[in-house]
Amino acid sequence: MDFALTDDQRAIQDAARAFADVELAPHSAEWDETKHFPVDVMRRAAETGFAAIYTGEEHGGMALGRVEAAVIFEELSRGDVSTAAFISIHNMATWMIDRFGSDDLRARYVPRLATMELIASYCLTEPGSGSDAAAMRTSATRDGDAWVLNGSKAFISGAGTSDVYVVMARTGEAGPKGISAFVVEKDTPGLSFGAQEKKMGWNSQPTAIVQFDDCRVPAANLLGMEGDGFRYAMMGLDGGRLNIAACSIGGARLALETAQAYVASRKQFGKALAEFQNTQFKLADMATALEAARLMVLRGAWALDTRHPEATKWCAMAKRMATDACFDIADEALQLHGGYGYLKDYPLERIVRDLRVHRILEGTNEIMRVITAREMMRQ
Repeated sequence: MDFALTDDQRAIQDAARAFADVELAPHSAEWDETKHFPVDVMRRAAETGFAAIYTGEEHGGMALGRVEAAVIFEELSRGDVSTAAFISIHNMATWMIDRFGSDDLRARYVPRLATMELIASYCLTEPGSGSDAAAMRTSATRDGDAWVLNGSKAFISGAGTSDVYVVMARTGEAGPKGISAFVVEKDTPGLSFGAQEKKMGWNSQPTAIVQFDDCRVPAANLLGMEGDGFRYAMMGLDGGRLNIAACSIGGARLALETAQAYVASRKQFGKALAEFQNTQFKLADMATALEAARLMVLRGAWALDTRHPEATKWCAMAKRMATDACFDIADEALQLHGGYGYLKDYPLERIVRDLRVHRILEGTNEIMRVITAREMMRQ
């Protein structure tokens, strides 16, 4: 086993870190406060290749692996968790179109997605089906040279701003085998959006319901084969779970670094907080949990890159472990700051708010346990 990054991977890490330090970190608090969606900054990230990290080179992608993606998202999220997480979602949708779309679909959309001229959203969750995604009710009915979509999707990042929506809809029998995937453009008649959700965190990206009312989508916008949409969605989520776990690591790393600097300078009872053994033990436990989370994510990424048969299980395990551990690290870092951690003068309360949702999206951590146990029972 080799735990060192290659020279190329370190160069990619350095590029992501530099971008985060210059373009994300200085604006993170303001974007959170004003609920600003930094499209211009994300397009600058795309110039570095970060909008199509593991998309093929034919249409402008970087064709990197999931290990490189994990490294990139850790660094970007250290600058701003919310914006990095949206870039992750855009990458997932772009990859799905590139991986499963026809030559025409790929040529039409992927080059502009790779530059973020077009912004993409992923539409799976519905108001009545979250964890039980296969129970979705949004339907797509064939009508001549089009599919007609009806229904709604909930909690969609980018809704109302994104240009392209990768949508899962029921085209056949009940259950996962009756679901297909479609590419829907923003200005398609019958597509509309609900009011922006008022959220605890992730404020630098919009979130709303996506509504389909007799929304006619060209038949050519079917992604891959009819009935395979749920499989595509789950394959996308394997990587998406690692990405969001990596975003948790980046946020927790910033929280730990902030706490370490604070306890070194803050004095109580005549000495720095860092001199108390209790503080040292807390920092040691936080650092250990952070490193364990990173190793789990990198193992899952390696499994995807090598197409290991247990990749889905390892991705679920990594997502569950990393998002739980990193939220706890951020919360402990806030605690070490005392009352100051609760103030917006410090990044801790923002990191805690942003990381909390990572235990819910891309499959709740309870569902990650279900997936892990199910895969164990198959062995």
